[in-house]
Amino acid sequence: MIETDIVVGAELRITCSKDELVRALGVVSRAVSTRTSVQILSGILLEAAGDELRLAATDMELSLRTALSAQVQGDGAMVLPGRTFVDIARLLPADEVTIEHKPNESVVHVTSGSASYTLHTYNPEDFPRLPELGSIQTFSVDREALLETIGRVARAASKDESRPVLTGVLVQFAGGRLVMAATDSYRLAVKETDLSGSAPELEAIVPSRALQELARIAGDGDEVAVGVHENQVLFATEGTWLTTRRIDGQFPNYRQLLPEAFEYELTLPRADLLDVVRRASVMIQRATPLQLRFADGELTVIARTHEVGESKESLPVAFTGDTLEIGFNADFLRDGLESVEGDDVRVKLISPLRPAVLQGEGDDFTYLVMPIRLPG
Repeated sequence: MIETDIVVGAELRITCSKDELVRALGVVSRAVSTRTSVQILSGILLEAAGDELRLAATDMELSLRTALSAQVQGDGAMVLPGRTFVDIARLLPADEVTIEHKPNESVVHVTSGSASYTLHTYNPEDFPRLPELGSIQTFSVDREALLETIGRVARAASKDESRPVLTGVLVQFAGGRLVMAATDSYRLAVKETDLSGSAPELEAIVPSRALQELARIAGDGDEVAVGVHENQVLFATEGTWLTTRRIDGQFPNYRQLLPEAFEYELTLPRADLLDVVRRASVMIQRATPLQLRFADGELTVIARTHEVGESKESLPVAFTGDTLEIGFNADFLRDGLESVEGDDVRVKLISPLRPAVLQGEGDDFTYLVMPIRLPG
């Protein structure tokens, strides 16, 4: 990782807009660690640079940086306790904030209107060195296309840290197309997106959390800059920079997981089916499966929990043949229906023990979900 130098030991006085400070803190505070015994990772780095105040936070997996205009006297850096500083900034009474730090003191003085605070600081020399932004070569990606792909895929990644590869999203740029895939071994989401501009060939497993944070901060602008340096991936958008570690390992060959043929392929009104699944899910507890019963001309969604009760709701479907009953995790099925775009959803089935596939009107998005064996 390339290191950046932090200047310490200089007297520093910063005056800035409260609203701008709160906005910037709202961006970087998401990377403040709340679960570590390493105290410095619970802090936010403030660094003066010309007429800017730069803010940064990291939990060693994810780092967020942004800047705001400020009146700066002196130079240097300080690290403030992150959560406390965020709470203080939001409640300050005046439109302007002054932050003062003297090198012979291990505190920072924050004043705004009639309010004043003295905060103990951490040593900025202990703050992790972050990649130097100017040294990473980047390329631009259409913001809307990138965020749409993230939104439809990232939720399928695993939250189980015992299998790190599955907590990430496979990101591939190749042939003018962006492909993202995520799986937790119970479901799989794949989205292929055509890109309007050119992008170099690139493949990386990126933590799902980092991509979801990117979607949160990339609210404006037409493009997002993407770059890779050693084991780090960089995303830049509208004056905010997100860097995250690449996940080492071999991502599953997701194409081998997709069935080549299906016994049944049904087209249903997506919104209607989603509403039925949401209503039925209210009755689900623990690992109880949501039961879908396909019979002649009808789909019945059944939620049955011994401790709560039972619900049934039916939809007309163009189904013929022997009755098919299959169970799914209600949350996974709902996520899949929410991720499909368009008025209709294509439901592809093989048997009660084989995976089902959900697709929209096109073939650019595929959501596979494994069934749960029904009791009895």
